[in-house]
Amino acid sequence: MIEVRYFAWLRERIGERAEQVDTTAATVADLVDELAARSEGHALAFADLKSLRVALDQQMAGFDAPLAGVREVAFFPPMTGG
Repeated sequence: MIEVRYFAWLRERIGERAEQVDTTAATVADLVDELAARSEGHALAFADLKSLRVALDQQMAGFDAPLAGVREVAFFPPMTGG
């Protein structure tokens, strides 16, 4: 189980701040594919990966990063405000 957290407009589009995800995804990109299939809001949020950043256990990562051992995945726009 991985905690997936959403910030800024991703949270607004998805309608959740965070969710627990039971996944077998090997990479962040695989997880994004799974999440995008969950709802229209998820699909809209993940439609353009160029406008997103990701952190794994609070460390910046790429979409090709492996998820093995990761407890938290956070998605956010390049710039977020307080």
